[in-house]
Amino acid sequence: MRTARLAASTALLAIVLVTAGCTTYYRVTDPASGRMYYTTDISRRGTAVEFTDAKSGSNVTLQNSEIKEISSDDYQKNTAK
Repeated sequence: MRTARLAASTALLAIVLVTAGCTTYYRVTDPASGRMYYTTDISRRGTAVEFTDAKSGSNVTLQNSEIKEISSDDYQKNTAK
């Protein structure tokens, strides 16, 4: 019984560690203004997208946007203050 509990705990820990490093980073561009935003979470509302800009902390809603997945290095470089 103790071995099964230890194995289950180890498996759970492994899952948590693997998923913790799986953040997806995005660059969202507003084609009308050319302004670029950086975020890790995007919500789609019909044809619009909503997200929080990592640089300003502002909640942004765009009706028309270009979304590109980027590397964590690009995200860190462009959101550094």
